[in-house]
Amino acid sequence: MSARVARILVVEDEPAIREGLVDNLRMEGHEVLAAADGKAGLALALESAPDLVILDLMLPRMDGHDVLRRIRQERLPTMVICLTARGTEADKVRGLASGADDYVTKPFGVLELLARVKAVLRRRAPQPDPLPELRLGAFHADFLRMEARRGETPLPFTHMEFKLLRYLATHPGRVIPREELLDKVWGHDHLPTTRTVDNHIVKLRKAVEKDPANPERIVSVRGAGYKFVPDPA
Repeated sequence: MSARVARILVVEDEPAIREGLVDNLRMEGHEVLAAADGKAGLALALESAPDLVILDLMLPRMDGHDVLRRIRQERLPTMVICLTARGTEADKVRGLASGADDYVTKPFGVLELLARVKAVLRRRAPQPDPLPELRLGAFHADFLRMEARRGETPLPFTHMEFKLLRYLATHPGRVIPREELLDKVWGHDHLPTTRTVDNHIVKLRKAVEKDPANPERIVSVRGAGYKFVPDPA
């Protein structure tokens, strides 16, 4: 990943700082997303998997430390630069211990921050897409274009169906509990039930299975969850 071309998320509640960072980062050639509070910032981070998050630690709705912990819990391959008006050693240690890659104290100079952005991005190893597409017989899903088809017939997949199929397919052979699917696919901010998972599985089977009533690719494990089988016997 070039240090000059990256997807960067700015989570900052002060409009002047947020807009200034967005403008300067875009001038550097980056794709930039922005959020004004912690909850919205976390949602964008989980949805877009940015290369770098510039994260203010004093945020409304959700504390920046909590946002950082969630990003690390989700194991996103994302670098994080923390911003804070508190510059004590204890504050910096707390931020770094939570998983920050760098720490900048307000007020800061734009040139200094841009230099830190370049340095952090240089440390980030390129991350290949975990699964750009999936082919199962006549079924084909393109996860980058969000397109699915069987043979030449397009299939009306929803965003959640793409996410669910991709999560299953990137964990082949492992039994995945419904609760894990709810957490990883739908996320904590939604309130689906395990029945929601079952209904989406039924729709996926109609698309990918030769015989949806006797599935071979997405199989149920009674009392445990679901398992994706890439090459059924």
